[in-house]
Amino acid sequence: MFKVENVSLLYDLDKEDKTHALTHINLEIKEGQFYGILGPSGSGKSSLLYLLSGIQKPTSGKVYYKGAVLSEMEEEALAAIRLKEFGFVFQKHFLIPYMDVLHNTLVPLNSKKPDDVEKAKNLLERLGLERELKKKPYELSGGQCQRVAVARALINEPKVLFADEITASLDHKAASSVMELLEEIKAQTTILFVTHDETKIAMADEMIYLREGQLGGDKDED
Repeated sequence: MFKVENVSLLYDLDKEDKTHALTHINLEIKEGQFYGILGPSGSGKSSLLYLLSGIQKPTSGKVYYKGAVLSEMEEEALAAIRLKEFGFVFQKHFLIPYMDVLHNTLVPLNSKKPDDVEKAKNLLERLGLERELKKKPYELSGGQCQRVAVARALINEPKVLFADEITASLDHKAASSVMELLEEIKAQTTILFVTHDETKIAMADEMIYLREGQLGGDKDED
C-alpha cells in the first residue's frame, strides 16, 4: 500500500543548523494491517505520518501510495485521496468551533442525509458522546473533543487511518472505547497509530520503532 524509499526529511533548510526529522527511511506498509509507531519524543513519529499522508514532502527520497509518488501528484488529486481514502486524528482535535458535535462528525461526508446522520450518531454513541450531539467544542472537555475527532476520522470508512497519540488525553474508559472501535475496523482499514506507550496497542500486527529519526532500536533502549 505504502512504500517509503530512502526518505529523509529536514526542517529549517534556510538555517545553518538544520533539523533532521527523519534520515534514510525505508519502509513498506501493507494493506489491512495495524501498525504501532513507537519512539521517544522527538524521534520522528509524527513526521513519518505527515510524509505518508502527503501533508509533508520529503527532502529526499520517495513515498509511494498504491504505486503513485505522493510528492509528484497534483494537489487536487492528493486532496481527493485525503478526503476519500484517509482519516486523520492528530494530537490537537481541530474541530470547527461554530459547529456542534454531530455536524463536526459529518464534515468529511458533507452530507445531512438521514443514513449519514444515523451513522454519525452511532459512532458518537460508541464513543460515549450520545448526550453531547448539540454541544459546541468549547462546551466539551479535551478528551471529549478528541473522541469527536476520532468519530469524524472514521465516518467515511477510510482505507487508511493516521492516528497521532489519540488516546493521550483520554481516561481509561474513553481510551478503551476508542481502541475497541479500532479493533473492529482494522480488518478493512490500515491503521498507523503513533504512541509512546506500547501497552495501548497490544492489538498491533507490527511495531515500527523510531529513534532520532531513524528506524531501529527497541522499547528497552534508554
